[in-house]
Amino acid sequence: MALTALDPRTALVVIDLQRGIAAAPTQPYGGPEVVARSAELADAFRARDLPVVLVRVSFAPNWADRVPGRTEHQGPGGSYPEGWDVIVDELSGHPGDIHITKHNWGAFHGTDLDVQLRRRGVTQIVLTGIATSIGVESTARAAYEHGYHVTVATDAVADRTPEAHANSVERIFPRLGETGTTQEVLQLLARTHG
Repeated sequence: MALTALDPRTALVVIDLQRGIAAAPTQPYGGPEVVARSAELADAFRARDLPVVLVRVSFAPNWADRVPGRTEHQGPGGSYPEGWDVIVDELSGHPGDIHITKHNWGAFHGTDLDVQLRRRGVTQIVLTGIATSIGVESTARAAYEHGYHVTVATDAVADRTPEAHANSVERIFPRLGETGTTQEVLQLLARTHG
């Protein structure tokens, strides 16, 4: 399905492009590619006075705010290196951007993301980031459930495995909204938002 529309108040929501995550190996695109494409989209959104949301995941040093559920795959323990949760330089330094810190996979639960978007009249989000099947997909699902139009820039997201990425892009995202490449989003943005 082709990308068909960008609402007048569309926001770019960038998931977890922070130093410790963007530096990890990802497929089918490397972190630098995802960061570069997300930065290109962010510049285009900022130039049109459309909101850019930079989401990062972070935890208290004692892990008190970590999700406590019992799982078969345990996440990392111990401590992360200093600065692992800092947004990458290519996206930071813009005072008008909205900054969200999450403690879950998705960017809606436990944050004020929905309030920040609604107060700005946002009805659609374009998603980028890492990891496709975790933070991006969780945020896309919640955005859909909150009534937002959802678009995913499929070459500005990546995952640990190509299979996980492909499952989200091919099976999940089309049920939640529309997908397109970074260039397709930029072209539609240029046509519809001058």
